[in-house]
Amino acid sequence: MTPVSPPNPPTPSLTRRPPHTVLRHENRAVGTYVHRPRLPGTFAPGPYLHPVRTLGGVTVTGLRPAEHPARLGVSMAVPEVAGRDFRGGPDRLDPRGSQRHLSWLLRDPDGFVEELSWTAGGRHLLLERRTVAVRGLGAGCWALDFTSALTNVTGQEIGIGGAGGAGGFFWTVPPRPEPPHVFSADGEGGAAVRGRPADWLALATDDWTLVFAGATGDTRADPWCVRTGEHAGVGSALARRRPLPIAPADTVTRRIVTAVADGRLDRAAAARIAGQLSGKGAAV
Repeated sequence: MTPVSPPNPPTPSLTRRPPHTVLRHENRAVGTYVHRPRLPGTFAPGPYLHPVRTLGGVTVTGLRPAEHPARLGVSMAVPEVAGRDFRGGPDRLDPRGSQRHLSWLLRDPDGFVEELSWTAGGRHLLLERRTVAVRGLGAGCWALDFTSALTNVTGQEIGIGGAGGAGGFFWTVPPRPEPPHVFSADGEGGAAVRGRPADWLALATDDWTLVFAGATGDTRADPWCVRTGEHAGVGSALARRRPLPIAPADTVTRRIVTAVADGRLDRAAAARIAGQLSGKGAAV
């Protein structure tokens, strides 16, 4: 990716573009990033990736499943910031927050750097720099590198996550007749991996496998949020049991790299790929 000078404010040529960016690997479309989503008015808007596909063309993201319509492909799914609602829905209270695209700092076919404002009730709470990049991993596999850097711009300490809500990176997968198989370096099955840190975690089906790895120490220390039922997906929890405090002007950064593979990978293959994602080497 080649840096470009950030528009401030966004140039007219950018604002006239369709509200999405297609990501490519070796001239093949592997993901679509919607940076100005059109959602029902009761839901808190935020950018998301959908559809994301394997190199063989299989879709590995889901959008607004009936059981949980706030789930948006691959996104930063934080339910609350500073006590404000950033999830939305008919049973949520106003005013709803929003993650709003401000400008592109870089925008290429293999990735982008974006600035976003997290705002609620007319108050600017967080400035996010989001970096998304496509990486090659060899035949039949590629990786989505997703970094979020959240800076508190309120001038006072705030909390992210909300009591009892995880919040953070979340990948919603499409509905399937059978739930995906989940495993990590430390265990197998939802009960063995849910709510615990692990260097890597995988969801596997006959059609595709996703391998998630934390690429920083802070990210690897966060517990995984894993759902394998009707609205299956994987998240990395910024705040599992209580809101994560951020001091004025401080920045919280998390980075998840996800391998997207055709077909079902076993534990050994997933571990080898995870070693490429995190830079820590494989652990089976």
